[in-house]
Amino acid sequence: MPNDIPDEEVDRLYTELDAEAEAGGYHLNPDREFTRGLVCGLLVNRDRYGYIACPCRLATGRREDDLDIICPCDYRDPDLAEYGACYCALYVSADVKTGKREAEPVPERRPPRPERKKMREERESTSAAPSTLAYPVWRCRVCGYLCARNAPPEICPICRVPRERFERFM
Repeated sequence: MPNDIPDEEVDRLYTELDAEAEAGGYHLNPDREFTRGLVCGLLVNRDRYGYIACPCRLATGRREDDLDIICPCDYRDPDLAEYGACYCALYVSADVKTGKREAEPVPERRPPRPERKKMREERESTSAAPSTLAYPVWRCRVCGYLCARNAPPEICPICRVPRERFERFM
C-alpha cells in the first residue's frame, strides 16, 4: 500500500469497517483491492489529521470543519439510496454488492465551504428543540428503531428487516 501504511494496519481497519458495516445493514465495496486502497486513504488521513476523513475529499485538518466528511460521511445514506454507492464508493448498496445493479457516478453533495460555514452558524444559533424537524422520522414496524433521514435505511440496523418494513413516523 502507498504512503508507508503497513498491510496489517490496512487489513485490520478493513476488517473492522466491514464488520461494522454489515452489523449496521451496510456493505463495503466488494472490489477488495479497490476498497483496501480507500481504507489506506482513510489511514493516511487519520495519521495526517487525527480523524478518518473521506479519502476522496479535501479535508481542512480542522475537525469541526470536516465533521460532515468523517467516515462514514453525512452523505453516505442519500448517495447509497440514489446512486448505489457513496461518493468514494467505499460503501455500496446490497444490489450493487450482489451485482443486481451497477453503481452510478456520484456527484458531490458537500456544499462549498462558505455555505457549510453558514449552515453551521445557523445550527449553532437555533435552539436545541426545533419547532419543525429537518427530516422525516422513520420507524421500523418490527423493532421500533427510529431514524431521522430522507428515506428509511436499506436494512434495519437493529433487527435486519428490509426497508419495506419501515413506516413514516413523523
